[in-house]
Amino acid sequence: MSEASPCLNCGACCSYFRVSFFWGECASSGGTVPDDLVVQINHTRVAMIGTDQKPARCCSLEGEVGQATRCTIYEERSSVCREFDSSWSQGVQNVDCDAARAAFGLAPLEAPFELELPISA
Repeated sequence: MSEASPCLNCGACCSYFRVSFFWGECASSGGTVPDDLVVQINHTRVAMIGTDQKPARCCSLEGEVGQATRCTIYEERSSVCREFDSSWSQGVQNVDCDAARAAFGLAPLEAPFELELPISA
């Protein structure tokens, strides 16, 4: 498996899910997410602009889904984004990652190849 993250050629999750989180993650509250990139959902939660509607697309996603993408606020992204792993990146399938990819006609990510060693007698 390549050392490069499969997310760099994907971006489906950023264009499929609502990215909502506690308002305390906004820069004005001591967090990291720039305030001008969020919209208020209720009195405790905000969402990244563009993900509060369907079709969704985070305002911080740059590039074409399934081709080459990047997060323009990667270092300042919310905990929701930090905690969302691509399938198999932590050794387990993420069905939400696979669902987002499927919505854009992308195949699910495959488990890393594991070498099967012969059993010695």
